[in-house]
Amino acid sequence: MAQTSDPALRPNVSERTRWIQIIVGVVCMVATANIQYAWTLFVPEIQSTYGWDRASIQIAFTIFVLVQTWLTPIEGYFIDKYGPKVMVAVGAVCIGAAWIVNSQATSLMGFYVGAAIGGVGVGCIYATCINNALKWFPDRRGLAVGLTAGGYGAGSAATILPIAAMIQSSGFQETFFFFGILQGSLAFVAAWFLRSPTKEEVKVSNKLIQTRKDYTLKEALNTKLFWLMFLMFICVVTGGMMAVAQLGVIAQDLGVKNYSVNLYFFTMAALPLALMLDRVMNGISRPLFGWISDNIGREKTMVIAFTLEGLGIIALGYFGSNPYAFLILSGVVFLAWGEVYSLFSALAGDAFGTKHIGKIYGVLYCAKGIGALFVPVGNLLMEWTGTWATVLYTVAAMDLFAAFLAIVALRPVLAAHVKRSGVANPATLDDGPTGAGQPKLAGA
Repeated sequence: MAQTSDPALRPNVSERTRWIQIIVGVVCMVATANIQYAWTLFVPEIQSTYGWDRASIQIAFTIFVLVQTWLTPIEGYFIDKYGPKVMVAVGAVCIGAAWIVNSQATSLMGFYVGAAIGGVGVGCIYATCINNALKWFPDRRGLAVGLTAGGYGAGSAATILPIAAMIQSSGFQETFFFFGILQGSLAFVAAWFLRSPTKEEVKVSNKLIQTRKDYTLKEALNTKLFWLMFLMFICVVTGGMMAVAQLGVIAQDLGVKNYSVNLYFFTMAALPLALMLDRVMNGISRPLFGWISDNIGREKTMVIAFTLEGLGIIALGYFGSNPYAFLILSGVVFLAWGEVYSLFSALAGDAFGTKHIGKIYGVLYCAKGIGALFVPVGNLLMEWTGTWATVLYTVAAMDLFAAFLAIVALRPVLAAHVKRSGVANPATLDDGPTGAGQPKLAGA
């Protein structure tokens, strides 16, 4: 592996050590991904088996996301105390147990309990691996957390088709049981290869604009920047959560679920093909936009990605009844949505330091839980209006609003915050006549 160009890091840690930690984190994320991303395959089967309405079933998904996200600050505390090995091992046991519970559930409450256990497991693994990536790669946070989060976004791509096939051949109960054991075991083994860097192994980079101060959670919560990031996170994550949970239902209502898409060299039903491609696009987006943000700045990257997602969702609502358009546009939505998990985490590390980043990003990540509250609301809104277009246009407006905030609010608030906190590289200060001592944002 080529050595980093940042001289601040070269004497302290080998590239091989850093990249091994990223690879192990990605493996853990891949093992965890189906808890969230394969859920949409099970909903129609659960509904047809027990006759429950969709909104009631999707409460399980909401519970999962709320538990996953809203317990993250507590999990961040335990990450700092016990380290990544223990936290990921505990999470692995939970994700395996969650699907075993689902395999035996015969009531809505059973699925709700399984969702809660899964939320604890995914929260432990996700928060730990993102936290580890931020600490190991202060010089390339966007890329590092993008690759790690990409494992979660694309992790289910390889198993979507086997899960769909097993549901059809063996039923959803056996599928839950088999993949629960498989995924939990993989994450449990990988957990013991993780570790946090020592102080001697990692220094603050001299390449990027980063605070000199390690903020405590209380100090971060007292800044305007944190709450602006929180609002933007909610706006953007809502549309993506809606797509993740409801894509199968949307495809069914638009009449494209079972349409066979002929791509000359193979033919596949539109929904499984869309789900497989969407996972790949979701995974690619996280390191891609993370890398872009390392080079042009987080806020400019946010404008590009959030605008693309908003326009993609509008187009999906307008053209989604065409199976080929459904396939392409759902991919665009996932491409533009996945990057929130690399951009906001990297920005949090840059702005607030890494000593307490587990707790700080844990609170910021709660925005995902708020977005999940709109998933069952989306079902009700669709039933009330009779069309998914109303739901899609609403979340698209939220995406475009976040893009607007990124350029008109985030940029000046971030500049003021960095100036107050101190920056890692004095060379990034603009000493010109109109901006003496003002920090230059990346890409400015």
